[in-house]
Amino acid sequence: MLGTVIYSPTVMAVKGNYDQVNRLCSEVANTHGWGFVNINLRPYYSEGSKTLGYEVAEQLGWELPDHIVAPLASGSLFGKIRKGFEEFVKVGLVADKPVRYSGAQAEGCSPISQAFKEGRDFITPVKPNTIAKSIAIGNPADGVYALEQARQTGGSIDDVTDPEIIEGIKLLAETEGIFTETAGGTTIAVLKKLVEAGKISPDETTVVYITGNGLKTQEAIQGEVSEPLLIEPKLESFEEAIERARTLERLDWQQVSV
Repeated sequence: MLGTVIYSPTVMAVKGNYDQVNRLCSEVANTHGWGFVNINLRPYYSEGSKTLGYEVAEQLGWELPDHIVAPLASGSLFGKIRKGFEEFVKVGLVADKPVRYSGAQAEGCSPISQAFKEGRDFITPVKPNTIAKSIAIGNPADGVYALEQARQTGGSIDDVTDPEIIEGIKLLAETEGIFTETAGGTTIAVLKKLVEAGKISPDETTVVYITGNGLKTQEAIQGEVSEPLLIEPKLESFEEAIERARTLERLDWQQVSV
């Protein structure tokens, strides 16, 4: 919120979920003739998403990856990444090759994942209940297309619990130095599940899409990370604190090994 209000806009916090906000924005747009990038100006939103495909192809040295793993909300991003790849192939910037597409959802809002697992070609809307608010769309407009894309390309769609999402956020921060928000935590947690299930080969070039900064959803990890050690401005105080920290770390490792 702070990152928005610093620019002095008129901000309204809606008492509702993602789907309810979208419906309200549609009503506001129709009533006032306003434009919402994610609603009645959606071509700008969806076509802009192709840049996620463009940038990956460029950063891989003008080659396509073997596999991508991306978060699924409305399902639009999935198809636009693919469209970006296909456009680069069409103009001759990259060589064509098969790319598998796998999607990630939170268990508390996983209508696309549920349909994939059950072999359905339709989406049953759900009521969101997850910390991953940015991808909590219970009635995804492009869900059926995401299903088709995953199946056509030999990909997969899976979901993870809120605790797994938090662990995904922490894992990415600890191993890669990247603090992601809950959508990224969802994607990392699903990536971990796919690897453990043998659905991603170590020989593949797999690209994982982290679509948001963790500073946007700090509340999701409050109480889930360690607090700073409060010490006096003295060397003795520091030495005592660091020894306590090392002792606790050793105990944690012993518990893990057991």
